[in-house]
Amino acid sequence: MEIQSKLLGNLHVNPDTIITFPRGLPGFEDQTRFNLFHQEGSEIVFWLQSVDNDELTFSVAHPAHFNINYNFVLTDEEEQLLQLQNSDDLLILILLHKDDDGDSGKPTIKGSIKSPLVINTEKRIGFQKLLITIEQSITLTEKNSQIDVSEA
Repeated sequence: MEIQSKLLGNLHVNPDTIITFPRGLPGFEDQTRFNLFHQEGSEIVFWLQSVDNDELTFSVAHPAHFNINYNFVLTDEEEQLLQLQNSDDLLILILLHKDDDGDSGKPTIKGSIKSPLVINTEKRIGFQKLLITIEQSITLTEKNSQIDVSEA
């Protein structure tokens, strides 16, 4: 099937790859069918394009690209909504948005880390989970086991 996107142009969509958000997304509750496209030239950013609204496209990314690791429990209702059989089928994405009001005067990209998208990749069903009380922690990972001790 062919769809039109104001941002991405004419797109071919395999109906078997459409992701359904039964509740829509907050602010866009009437938009329930989306398809995921990779942004050309970027290994990080994907486009989540509404199949039914050519003007509705979200930038999304895997949280691991930003060293964000989620640890939350799905409610029974959320598991039923996702028709989840296996937790290995879960895909977590964060919505990205451009912030033009940065202190540096340059636009920055920010992620909505308190409201990740949770998608069952097997059933292609998703929802946006609102995390009300989160505790942030930092994990430091050594990338290089050698230390440069030379003098300048």
